[in-house]
Amino acid sequence: MFESFDPVMLARIQFAFTVSFHFLFPAFTIGLASFLAVLNGMWLWTRDTRYLDLFRYWVKIFALAFAMGVVSGIVMSYQFGTNWSVFSDKAGPVIGAPMAYEVLSAFFLEAGFLGIMLFGRDRVGPALHMVACLAVAVGTAISAFWILSVNSWMHTPAGFTIDPDTGQFLPTDFWQVIFNPSFPYRLMHTVTAAYLTTAFIVGGVGALHLLRHRHRRDKVSPATRTMFSMAMWMAVIFAPVQIFLGDMHGLNTLEHQPAKVMAMEGHFEDHPEGAPLYLFGLPNQDEQRLDYAIGIPKLSSLILKHDLNAPMQGLSSIPREDQPPVAVVFWSFRVMVAIGFAMLGLGAWSLWARLRGRLHDSPWLHRAAVVMAPSGLIAVLAGWITTEVGRQPFTVYGLLRTGDSAAPLDAQAVGASLMAFIVIYFAVFGAGTYYILRLMSRAPALSEARLKDVTHSPIRTAGVTPAPQHLARRDGSNNQPGE
Repeated sequence: MFESFDPVMLARIQFAFTVSFHFLFPAFTIGLASFLAVLNGMWLWTRDTRYLDLFRYWVKIFALAFAMGVVSGIVMSYQFGTNWSVFSDKAGPVIGAPMAYEVLSAFFLEAGFLGIMLFGRDRVGPALHMVACLAVAVGTAISAFWILSVNSWMHTPAGFTIDPDTGQFLPTDFWQVIFNPSFPYRLMHTVTAAYLTTAFIVGGVGALHLLRHRHRRDKVSPATRTMFSMAMWMAVIFAPVQIFLGDMHGLNTLEHQPAKVMAMEGHFEDHPEGAPLYLFGLPNQDEQRLDYAIGIPKLSSLILKHDLNAPMQGLSSIPREDQPPVAVVFWSFRVMVAIGFAMLGLGAWSLWARLRGRLHDSPWLHRAAVVMAPSGLIAVLAGWITTEVGRQPFTVYGLLRTGDSAAPLDAQAVGASLMAFIVIYFAVFGAGTYYILRLMSRAPALSEARLKDVTHSPIRTAGVTPAPQHLARRDGSNNQPGE
């Protein structure tokens, strides 16, 4: 069935499928872990049951997403030893240690404290439970640190030498390997993207429940309002930050991977007196031109070099065999940028509504938030497609070609395993995702005791009456208020 297919291309498609499916879950859980830590901290500080209700609501979703991320990540990693064993052999001395540290420091930290975070509130006490929440949040960030360090090294290799006999990459400076030239920019850009992804999912869920009960405002729980408000604050703050970080990352990419930027911009020809910013076009790589181009003169030079008349080279200056697939990179980049500015627009809209006192009473804002709920996941995938396809035809940029990184492959075997992955992934992870969506479709439960413990709370909310003395606290203890 697959005899006529290129086995290396099939292996690339298989890895792209598994890594894309996998990264959807960490992109969500990195931000959600921090959100849960904030919710738990706010509950301990204020004893406002809105935060506890939200913690209990989102921690179930976090547990499912975390589990699916772990399982999909394990499957992905096996391909380093099967389809890409030559790459593992040559690059293993450099990337092996950081990947091992990711397991030893981050995954063990997450897994070790996850059980306490999920089930330990009434068993270990509030202080240790808060430590567990922080440990899981920090663990997800450390995991991102190590994985992105490895990925960045593949884009901007540093701190190594090549063994002339074996062709292996051997580390000479561990710190240069870790803190390679593109790593700080990629780390900040990716982690901020994860926070935005979580914010828009949380905001979309909150907006959905606000819409459902827009004619019966008394049916909307305080937790739902708080959820939407917190998410919109994240959009207001982090959307412009992400655009700024993306610009910095782009300038770094121009310095170290100019061919990728040329593909992103659709620049086939040189522009000696300022390059245009193409908004639309159909890349024609065979003819080395951008058909039906619509652009703004010299704006690309202004953005990338801060000079309207700065010269910009095109892909015509690069050998054909070293050019990335332009059409994929060109369009994935535009999808990512368009979503980024849509996020900025929704954040500004929510701020305007908040200043007018209409944040929770703006149906069209809520509809837009529901539509934008998956936008972070789409933008993350578009960004990674831009990054990874733009690196082609290399696995280690400029040094090790993708075609030379693959194991001796049989097209039939790779194709069969690819089909099996597609069927199993959509069945297993589709069921898990469906269950997550079912959980999200249910509004946060109205607390049995929505009233604050104002006796010990540092912050008091106007209009809230102290809880009756016979009412147990929502933290599971039987202490009476004031004890």
